[in-house]
Amino acid sequence: MPTSVHIPKPLLAAVDRRARALHVSRSRLIVRALERELKQRDEWSPELLAMLGRPVDAKTAAVVTETMAAVHANRRSKGPLDL
Repeated sequence: MPTSVHIPKPLLAAVDRRARALHVSRSRLIVRALERELKQRDEWSPELLAMLGRPVDAKTAAVVTETMAAVHANRRSKGPLDL
């Protein structure tokens, strides 16, 4: 579907240079960039999700608790958050 987008001249010139270097059309390069940006924002790696689901050892839990206490103690503009 044709779409119009305003791209500043210096950015468009850079897009054209990169497209030529990659031997793809300007349109294809822009589509790839948009796809990559959207994919990065929407997908979390399975490895990260698995890591987040693992139990935390006592040492790590103590460090997190200590860090949060330091953050709460050093807040100046607002009171500490109830987490």
